Parts: sequence; structure tokens; C-alpha cells
Amino acid sequence: MALKRTTVYADDNDLALIKAAAARLGASEAEMIREGIHRIALAHRIWDKPFVSDEETFDLGGPVAEDDVRTAVS
Repeated sequence: MALKRTTVYADDNDLALIKAAAARLGASEAEMIREGIHRIALAHRIWDKPFVSDEETFDLGGPVAEDDVRTAVS
């Protein structure tokens, strides 16, 4: 992956959190920032075609009742 240099302005508190996380994980601050950029880019990506069309549906087994949820988590 080719990297391109850019300038980003960040809040001091955010930079402190990044520095602490990088130290804790044994990574560089630059790696942490690159990972954050990558995650936000993927989170807001718009796909060329939808994963599921309006005509498609998934059968998830019918409605789930409140008691079904309680039973599943207890």
C-alpha cells in the first residue's frame, strides 16, 4: 500500500488518547491514526450495488417474542 503524506488537525485530548493507546499496544501513533482513517473510510463507504435488493428478504424464523429473548440470554 502506497502512503501519501497529509496534514490533519486534531484535538489535544484525542492526540493524548492516541498516544496512550499506541504505547499500550506497542504501535506507533501513525499506525493508530492510519487505522482510524481506514475504519472511518470503510464505515462510510457507499457500495456500487446494494447487498440486498428491495425484492429480497431473509427469513429469520419469524417474530421474536420478549420471552424468547429472555430465554436466549439467561
